[in-house]
Amino acid sequence: MGAGMTEARFDELIHPSTRLSLVATLAAADWAEFAFLKDRLQLSDSALSKQLTTLEEAGYVATERRLSGSRRKVRARLTGTGRDAFNGHIAALRAIVADATAPAEGPPV
Repeated sequence: MGAGMTEARFDELIHPSTRLSLVATLAAADWAEFAFLKDRLQLSDSALSKQLTTLEEAGYVATERRLSGSRRKVRARLTGTGRDAFNGHIAALRAIVADATAPAEGPPV
């Protein structure tokens, strides 16, 4: 496998659409604020918290809580492990789509 090549690995943890959208959003950012993610993904506080916790437990996401005035703010970022898993999952999805759309061998039945 050459440098820069991503191994295609289907990832069941990332695959559910909400988590895939969340990880894709994080992949495009450095740090993302909780409020931004919530708004972007149209999730409730509890739903987003749950998804972030699941990803954090897997080592895919790191969160940081800090005080901003009297309010607690949370932001999240993808870890190196999370980015590798996301890239591998996207590569696996591309391979699945490519296989499905490849012309069938032999004459049509």
